[in-house]
Amino acid sequence: KGVFFMEFTLSMTFLTSTGEKTTMSVSNVKENLTQDEAVTLMDAIIANDIFQTSKGNFVAKSAAQVTERKVTKFEI
Repeated sequence: KGVFFMEFTLSMTFLTSTGEKTTMSVSNVKENLTQDEAVTLMDAIIANDIFQTSKGNFVAKSAAQVTERKVTKFEI
């Protein structure tokens, strides 16, 4: 017997200062996350310039998506 639940992950793809793309994922976002909320988060990440990668800083939004997956935890 197992217990199942749904997990939602937001994947955000940014263009960087070197012209490349990089993706950041946030696990366990709320099930009803809206496009506007994702865009607002991405804008805040870019505006606050808090992440730096080997591909440079995030300078523009490229794409975003929410992935849903069903997880079954077994009682062992």
